[in-house]
Amino acid sequence: MPGGASGPLDRARRLVAGDRVGIVAPAGPVPGGLLAEGVEVLRGWGLEPVLAPHVLDAHPSGYLAGADLARAADLGAFWSDPSLAAVLCARGGYGTQRMADLLDWDAMARAEPKVFVGFSDITVLHEAFATRLSVATLHGPMPGTPAFLSDPAGREHLRRTLFAPQETQVLRAVPPGEPTAGVAGRDAAPGAVPASAPQGCALVPGRATGVTMGGCLSLLASDLGTRSGRPSAAGGIVLLEDTGEEPYRLDRYLTQLLRSGWLDGVAGIAAGSWEGCGPYADVRALLLDRLAPLGVPVLEGLPFGHGTPALTVPLGAAATLDAGAGTLTLHAPALR
Repeated sequence: MPGGASGPLDRARRLVAGDRVGIVAPAGPVPGGLLAEGVEVLRGWGLEPVLAPHVLDAHPSGYLAGADLARAADLGAFWSDPSLAAVLCARGGYGTQRMADLLDWDAMARAEPKVFVGFSDITVLHEAFATRLSVATLHGPMPGTPAFLSDPAGREHLRRTLFAPQETQVLRAVPPGEPTAGVAGRDAAPGAVPASAPQGCALVPGRATGVTMGGCLSLLASDLGTRSGRPSAAGGIVLLEDTGEEPYRLDRYLTQLLRSGWLDGVAGIAAGSWEGCGPYADVRALLLDRLAPLGVPVLEGLPFGHGTPALTVPLGAAATLDAGAGTLTLHAPALR
C-alpha cells in the first residue's frame, strides 16, 4: 500500500441511530459556539456526540487546538474506543502534521475500522490512515465550522453517506459557474450515466478506474517525504482541491508533485473547488498546463472541498472516473 493506490481499503460499518461518535480537534482551535450548533445537528440525526477532553483547548500560538500531545492523545484514544462508531474532526486549519507522528499507530492498528471524517488540514490524516492502517476514510464536512451550518446540501450528503451510503455512490460534476442546486439530491443507481452529460467538466476526456485518494493540494505536497505520505499515486484517482492559494502557489504544489514523481502512473484526476484561489479561468488554465501532459482523464467541477456544496467523497474506495459523463462512480458503498 505505501507505494501507491494498490487496492480498496478496509471500510467501516455504516452508522445507525443511537451510535456514539467522537469529535476531536487535530488541527486549529475550535469555536465553542459553532461546535455546539454542529453537535445539535448530529443529535438531530440520531447520533450521540462525545467531545474529546481537549477539543476546546487553545494553544498559546493562537493557531493550534491545544498541545500536540493532547491532540494526538484525544484522537488515539477515540480511535481505539470500541464504544465509538466514528471519529469526526471538528475543523481543519493547521497543526495536523505536528501531531501525526505522535500517534501510537500500532495501538490504533489493533482497533476495528470506524468512520473517520474531515478535510483540509485533515488530508495528512487521510494519508496516514491509508498508509498505516489501510482504512478508508471520508473527505467531508466538519461540525465545528461555519460551512457545516450554512451548507444544507453538503450536510445532507454527509448524512446519507453515513447512514445510507448506497444512495451516494455516484457523484456528479457541475460546470464551474453554473448553479449547483440539486447536486446532493438522490443519486442514480451505481454505474448509471446521466442522460445528458454536463458540458465543460472534462478538462481531459476519458474514463479511468482506480482507488480514490488525495484531498487538499497544498497538504499533499507538504506531506511528501514524511512517514505517512505515499511516495506515489500510481493507480489512484487523485482528488484535488484547495483554498486561499493564488495560482502561482497552486503551480508550485502541482509542480512539486510532478517533479517528485508522485503523479507518475496516476489513473485519473478529479478537481474540486478552488475557493479564494483567484479567477477560475486562471486556475483552469493552470490545471490544464500542469495536468494534461499526464495523458489521463481530468475532471473539473466535482463539488467537494472548501466550496459550497461540499459533498462527501470516500478515500480508499475503488471507483470509475468518467470525465465525459462528469461522474465519479464508486464500485461499492463508502461504508459496509
